[in-house]
Amino acid sequence: MRSQRLDPLLRIMQQRQDSVAREVADRERALGEQQERLDALRRYAEEYAAAPAEASISPALLVNRLAFRERLNAAVVQQAGIVDQSRQLSDVERARLMLASRETKVLEQLADSYRAQESKAAEQRVQREMDDLGGRRARLAAQSGDGAGS
Repeated sequence: MRSQRLDPLLRIMQQRQDSVAREVADRERALGEQQERLDALRRYAEEYAAAPAEASISPALLVNRLAFRERLNAAVVQQAGIVDQSRQLSDVERARLMLASRETKVLEQLADSYRAQESKAAEQRVQREMDDLGGRRARLAAQSGDGAGS
């Protein structure tokens, strides 16, 4: 039967879809972690920038403070890039999942269609067999009736 021949392929497609779904979950988790790091960096940079500078700060300490703020801002920009890249990877995986899901659904529909056709053919075969059996019984009854009346 055609529907049974599709079963192994359908199982493979479902396994592939499950694998892609796990990858989507992993990417989403990684994106969340990267976003949390970015948020923490931004909060720290804001807090550090808002901290009052002491009026009697030496020029050397001021230079160090400004250099640290620069590095902190560079870290924020770098982390924002990582978040964007992570988001893009997540989007790609979501698109792969949608495609895998669509392919699996099409294959399931094809298998269902084959099963419906096979079921209809089996019902028609049973009906023909019943009709043939009824016809044979009618012929036997007619033959028995002809033989008894002579």
